Amino acid sequence: MNESDFLIPSLETITSDDERFMREALREAKKAYLAEEVPIGAVIVFDGHIIARGHNQVELLNDATAHAEMLSITAAENAMGNWRLSGCTLYCTLEPCPMCAGALLLSRVDTLVWGAPDLRHGANGSWVNLFDKPHPTHTISIRQGVLREWCERPLKQFFQKRRMENSRNKEINDFTTS
Repeated sequence: MNESDFLIPSLETITSDDERFMREALREAKKAYLAEEVPIGAVIVFDGHIIARGHNQVELLNDATAHAEMLSITAAENAMGNWRLSGCTLYCTLEPCPMCAGALLLSRVDTLVWGAPDLRHGANGSWVNLFDKPHPTHTISIRQGVLREWCERPLKQFFQKRRMENSRNKEINDFTTS
């Protein structure tokens, strides 16, 4: 994976705090991309400052729970010295899965801002909606589609490259076994 494959919007094009912090989440996604992980990034903001960052590390850690959101939640809890992340906003380049949605509710994150929908695993309406039913102890404010195209592009590139590699590997295996 090449660094030049992954584009991040320039600061001159950013028009809101949501876009500014999503740009930082994209910088985390780039780290995952360069490490040949699914390019998803997250940052957690408290009082206008980033207190935690995370990017997918599923392959590196051999851990299906090592999603960008989960890693950033743990880092934010450490930074805050509390598992309750009241007053925090999580910015993520992809709609959270059910595991991450549950962690957001349990950790009491106030606001979720995500970029691209996840049709296969998204828990904010793309596949299921874990946030549509009132929760007995916590409600999360949600904004979606922030820098959507910028968040979708690296995911599409990543999986296109994976499909090409898998196709090439299949051709090589077919050739060597015939």
